[in-house]
Amino acid sequence: MPETTDWKKNEPGQGASAEETGRRPGGKRGGGSGERGKTTIADGVVEKIAGLAARDVAGVHAMGGGMSRAFGAMRDRVPGSSKSVSRGVKAEVGESQTALDLEIVVDYGVSIADVARDVRENVINAVERMTGLEVVEVNIAVSDVKLPDEEDDEESESRVQ
Repeated sequence: MPETTDWKKNEPGQGASAEETGRRPGGKRGGGSGERGKTTIADGVVEKIAGLAARDVAGVHAMGGGMSRAFGAMRDRVPGSSKSVSRGVKAEVGESQTALDLEIVVDYGVSIADVARDVRENVINAVERMTGLEVVEVNIAVSDVKLPDEEDDEESESRVQ
């Protein structure tokens, strides 16, 4: 049976190793307890970082599945609302580690394998750099391909003004 990585919170008093506590060279830590307090990072923070990092990759047309993009497009038209940068991203954050699930739409003609590799690398780098958490898993689901002549749901003009 393959060995699994337990990325859930460490229980106090277990004598966790430096790797398990999220300590980085130079004394950096992810979430967890320090000598003078505790830092916690919300799932939504990691989701936003990952969403922005994924969108920066060439070949990623949009984030999220068809329904979430449709609802997002409607929500974005409401005055005062802002675009959801975490659309298509789900994070589970432990004390020192995090796992991510991303749903993306790619542009037609790009290598899906290359885009997925680049998204994974960019997301891991951004999340680990900004949070100090170890990214143990980035699962990517490609839910659609944007064709060149296909109308974009998010950018289509409204029928009413």
